[in-house]
Amino acid sequence: MLEHTQGYKQQVLLVDDERANFMWLNQVLSPHCELIYVSSGKECLNYVINNQVNLVLLDVCMPGIDGFDTCRMIKNTPETSTIPVIIVSGLESKDAKFKGFNAGCDDYIVKPYSVPKLVDLVNGYLGIQE
Repeated sequence: MLEHTQGYKQQVLLVDDERANFMWLNQVLSPHCELIYVSSGKECLNYVINNQVNLVLLDVCMPGIDGFDTCRMIKNTPETSTIPVIIVSGLESKDAKFKGFNAGCDDYIVKPYSVPKLVDLVNGYLGIQE
């Protein structure tokens, strides 16, 4: 399932099996970027190979390919290895964070997260200064 908003230059791909997260994050991030939504790791990999993406926001707990393996595949593919990946997860243990960074994520943020912190983080990776 692919959804996106229109009209922005910087593209952020949200990978999350909960569509409600797209609806909420789209409201929060739409002033800053174009948010694109896919609901699985497989869709994410297909999208990043075939489209320009500036940043990936990646959930961990998804059916099929989980976020850790998706991140690892993004980072191990030459065409996509430079795309920043922020894992956005409800898993807050040190082991989960270690697993995320070991998979190659650039940042790890725990749900529920501070909206200003997430916006600042996204803007930082997109090079947007406010």
